[in-house]
Amino acid sequence: MNPLKQENCPSAGSSRSKGPTQAPNPLGSAPMGGLLRKFAIPSIVAMLVSALYNIVDQFFIGQSIGELGNAATNVAFPLSTSCTAIALLLGVGAASAFNLTMGRGDRDKALYYIGNAAVLLFGGGLVLCLITQMFLEPMLIFFGSPDDVLGYAKEYVRIISIGFPFLILSNGGAHLVRADGSPRYSMICNLTGAIINTILDPLFIFGFGMGMTGAALATIIGQIASGLMVFYYLRHYRAGRLTRNHLLPRWMYAGYAMSLGLAQFFNQLAMMLVQIVMNNSLTYYGAQSIYGESIPLACSGIINKVSFLFFSVCIGIAQGMQPIVSFNYGAKQYDRVKHVARLSLTSGSVICVFAFLLFQLFPRQIIGLFGDGSELYFSYAERYFHIYLFFTFVNNIQPLSSTFFSSIGKPKKGMFLSLTRQILFLLPLLLIFPFFMGIDGIMYAGPIADLLAASISAVMLYREIKSMG
Repeated sequence: MNPLKQENCPSAGSSRSKGPTQAPNPLGSAPMGGLLRKFAIPSIVAMLVSALYNIVDQFFIGQSIGELGNAATNVAFPLSTSCTAIALLLGVGAASAFNLTMGRGDRDKALYYIGNAAVLLFGGGLVLCLITQMFLEPMLIFFGSPDDVLGYAKEYVRIISIGFPFLILSNGGAHLVRADGSPRYSMICNLTGAIINTILDPLFIFGFGMGMTGAALATIIGQIASGLMVFYYLRHYRAGRLTRNHLLPRWMYAGYAMSLGLAQFFNQLAMMLVQIVMNNSLTYYGAQSIYGESIPLACSGIINKVSFLFFSVCIGIAQGMQPIVSFNYGAKQYDRVKHVARLSLTSGSVICVFAFLLFQLFPRQIIGLFGDGSELYFSYAERYFHIYLFFTFVNNIQPLSSTFFSSIGKPKKGMFLSLTRQILFLLPLLLIFPFFMGIDGIMYAGPIADLLAASISAVMLYREIKSMG
């Protein structure tokens, strides 16, 4: 695909000359179903690809190494979340700043946000890679690695950390590409890396017998390919040529961009903090139970990643809804705002109900896809699916509501809702419940946090929509 070719896609932030015969902006006039699909599908694909990187590794590692290998990838997961946090901070922030500035007609200033973000995305990956290499073992122990898992985790993370600069550039750069009006190219970048990883994983792990090392090499090769595709696009940016001056980091541009990406950044940090606390709790309380240290850690890692696969679709729908809501709310077309909110909520609910039925009816079959284990291993996995994911069918309400409030210019409410599940509810419950219930307390913390977050989000969303003209 030629990145210079303009895609036939409405762009909320595009800056074009206005004439007397200019057609209405599709965001305010196009049929809502097709409009939501056009914006949501690239976002869903991007989210799914991010989730699939971890799922594919988990699948082949589980088949090759078993529960200890699965536990090792779970220990490494906070680092993947760190990469996503940096990518969203700079990618979403710079894309928003770029579109706002282009809308005001200042093209040259808008390009500074893109250039600064591109350099800082890659540079942030280099810094995180160096920190990981320097403090690898204490970092993994802090993330909750037991002794029998530590060797596998070190082997895996030492290699995947080399790909951090390309991973962050590809994930964050995808937002910069979409901001330039090329969502399909962005989608192809993400898909290319995922396909390469999926092909190379079985080749390296089983064909060459490389185990954890093979899985890690397959991952970073895919990430490097995606990163290079984003780099190529940025060299031919459609809005204008990026010069050395645009690439020189300046706080006036980088700081403003990061301020617009803080909500997503803090949400990812909250997820990382919860993951670290959960890993340590599973290891500590697992050692006091019949399951031991590694079984709960391995099962939790698989189940959380499988559930996030479906949750990614809900987040993608919410991201696709965002420009439509923003434009129509600004134009005071409140009926369209309500329509797209209802449509997004319904679409996400269908996905979540399907996921709930899958998790409740086929937990053993799902966990069996990721390798063999003892009867205790499968028993714990089934209980974890049934209890921890019991309220999966309401999990779309919180991300949609958070995005909705940010889209209508009420970021404080959006940030509050984005932190409800992880920080306000799940984290305290993870610390309190195990004191009284042992390792079962960790499982019961999940559904209670889900229900409370969904309830608060639903009430706030209902009141906001009801108050519209």
